[in-house]
Amino acid sequence: MRVEFTTEPFDLDEVPPHAVTARETVQAAPLDAVDVGPFGNTAEGGAEAVLETVDRLLRGSLEAGATRISLQVSVLGEAEA
Repeated sequence: MRVEFTTEPFDLDEVPPHAVTARETVQAAPLDAVDVGPFGNTAEGGAEAVLETVDRLLRGSLEAGATRISLQVSVLGEAEA
């Protein structure tokens, strides 16, 4: 399973607390792959790990001040995993 996400509002001068929280959440999760970038983030792993991480990511980012979270979850086939 793959999750792609961004958090807002953006801040071009420094990384906002909600983005730090989101990054730390996915990096600490038991996922197979994590790619964190300035304009989007991707993580892959088993369904249970991804879904638990999405729950923590949403709750933590909102508590840290995110006003919008764009999220896409994809089920990967064998060739994509």
